[in-house]
Amino acid sequence: MKQAPRKYANYIPIRELHSKERQLFPFQVYAELRENTPVRYDEHRECWDVFRYEDVQYVLKNPKLFSSERNRTSSSMLTTDPPKHKQLRDLVNQAFTPKAIEALAPRIQQITDELLAPHLSNGKINLIDDLATPLPVIVIAELIGVPATDRREFKHWSDVLVKGARDDSEEAFQELVQEKQRNMQELYTYFAAILEQRRAEPQEDLISLLLAAEIEGQQLTTEEVINFCILLLAAGNETTTNLIANAVRILSEQPELQLELREHPDRVASAVEETLRYYPPIVAIGRVARETVELNGQTIQAGDQVISWVGAANRDAAQFEHADKFVTDRKPNRHMGFGFGIHFCLGAPLARLEARVVLHTLLQRIEHIQLVSETELEPIQSAFVFGVKEYPVQFNARRI
Repeated sequence: MKQAPRKYANYIPIRELHSKERQLFPFQVYAELRENTPVRYDEHRECWDVFRYEDVQYVLKNPKLFSSERNRTSSSMLTTDPPKHKQLRDLVNQAFTPKAIEALAPRIQQITDELLAPHLSNGKINLIDDLATPLPVIVIAELIGVPATDRREFKHWSDVLVKGARDDSEEAFQELVQEKQRNMQELYTYFAAILEQRRAEPQEDLISLLLAAEIEGQQLTTEEVINFCILLLAAGNETTTNLIANAVRILSEQPELQLELREHPDRVASAVEETLRYYPPIVAIGRVARETVELNGQTIQAGDQVISWVGAANRDAAQFEHADKFVTDRKPNRHMGFGFGIHFCLGAPLARLEARVVLHTLLQRIEHIQLVSETELEPIQSAFVFGVKEYPVQFNARRI
């Protein structure tokens, strides 16, 4: 069988996670790999896998040794290294400040209330389809400046951005590559048209702010603005959906946590952080070795792809006491659920805010949250995203 090119290693799942059961609960597999083969080379995927916290952190915090750059023409913050990365991030930070994000809290609360309201009398909600998916789609779409009429298409593009191969066959791999290429072409065409509109008539949205932003007289190019919109679409949409869904999944699997957080609402923020450690939305991050380097006794050659398994690192007992237990007020909590180093997720404050609002609202409005009986969970088809396709829950509405 022909091997997958290194730059697509993130598309193909590791062989130990090929069964649905293991994809739904991969953490025992991660523990075994972390213990037995902390740094190993996968011949089929043509890449290195790194599982221990210390090693994962080392890879992510050293861009001089482990590059984010996938191709020389890319200008996305996710796939560039310093000094270009800092320049892009500084420009974007002008339009994406923590204060600007916190100002979205009332609107996020309003959207959450509107999405939840129709389901309170039924005692059931398909959490992902009815709440966890539309909330971040609406927020990101409004933030960027996407018309409400385009949200369904917006969501489809977001799904394809993080999609993985249906299996490890060459046919499935090539099919996925072609789908992603079509998806990127559609996104570029779509955002290019919006950019033209905003240049002619600026509005109160992120695209207009990005077009106007400059540092030392330099503005973002059209390609850089589009790449940032695509990055925000992928990182701020699917990731937040899975963060919310994974948090509620934990609450339904460990119902005693519902009572604890309802009685101690001040712990909701730390519970969101613990979700990012315990059931992280992103479990793997890819890098490319810039030079030959030794890691945990293994020699990684320059040009090799390196996959950092944050899902394994976040359960490393050398870093976290009671690593396999969900601790609502864990402190310190140095998880890497949003990555680490210079590429720490720019959208982290927004994702945290949305998850906080949703969890607080659910705990105040409903109780006895549990997965609808006889539901057969299906893992998301992705090599680096951890989540499920649907999560229907039943509950009792609370009188408030």
